Amino acid sequence: MSNLETAPTELTCTNADDQAGRAWVLHPREVPLGGPRAMTVRRTLPQRARSLIGAWCFVDHYGPDDVSGTGGMRVPGHPHTGLQTVSWLFSGEIEHRDTLGTHALVRPGELNLMTAGSGIAHSEYSTSETSVLHGAQLWVALPERHRFTDAAFDNYAPPVLEQDGARVSVFLGSLLGQTSPVPTYTPLLGAEITLPSGGSLDLDIDPAFEHGVLVDTGEMTVAGVAASAGELICQDTGPERLTLRAGSAERARVLLLGGQPLGERIVMWWNFIGRSHEEIAAFRERWQHEREQPADEEYPSSGESLQYGEFPARWEETLPAPELPNARLKPRE
Repeated sequence: MSNLETAPTELTCTNADDQAGRAWVLHPREVPLGGPRAMTVRRTLPQRARSLIGAWCFVDHYGPDDVSGTGGMRVPGHPHTGLQTVSWLFSGEIEHRDTLGTHALVRPGELNLMTAGSGIAHSEYSTSETSVLHGAQLWVALPERHRFTDAAFDNYAPPVLEQDGARVSVFLGSLLGQTSPVPTYTPLLGAEITLPSGGSLDLDIDPAFEHGVLVDTGEMTVAGVAASAGELICQDTGPERLTLRAGSAERARVLLLGGQPLGERIVMWWNFIGRSHEEIAAFRERWQHEREQPADEEYPSSGESLQYGEFPARWEETLPAPELPNARLKPRE
């Protein structure tokens, strides 16, 4: 998914100096996903109180969205660098096309992970069969040693594990004896967990991981901190056990995210992750050039190949990059 803000903020992100074991709630802000009938997403990462959870650097939560009223998801071709996108649906269906030649459908309960590496472009549209769209779009920052890796695309449908009344699907990393085969470039965890009303689940976790619990439906309490739908509970490194407790009124469904602190400064702007203002500006310039030129024209004149790949023939439009800010913003701690 693209960040469709018309004036995206340039962010220099680091993991905060944490107090071991501390837990707190991040409240989302609403962001329209483009167009006069824009679908609204709820964004909890990044923000001033927290930029990263492990290498997780971007969390959008959307729906249940009646696409007859909003038009659903309509995101034309757009670029990414230095990250992996993680698409996870609860309902609906999204058609994905990218410059690797991938044509895939994102379906509920299936992980679609796209590695941007040095550069890729993709589009996302909800399908005509979709009446209600509901899911999450997440980004993972690639570490310095792997951020220029080759672009790639992976799909995985994890099994559903029944544990103490809970239903658990592990789509990245390992939990409760389940391990995802999908490759990541830093130690990560991603799982969907559903608890019945009033239910609880004790999890053995890696004390070296930071964790985030994104509440999708119902209410959830973690480490004595309660959150409702759309909110993100953050848990710092230190604990070896995590207990999830659902509210008594209804079942609760969450996404559990975790990872070792990235330990690097990253600059996020629009759909790019880099390490400096100059690098982001170069990514933007390259994208603007490639979207305005025929697919078979090389850039630059030295003969270097297209950074973002050859656009699919089905693409009728691509997103222009917003204008960069007039002044460099100070690093955000």
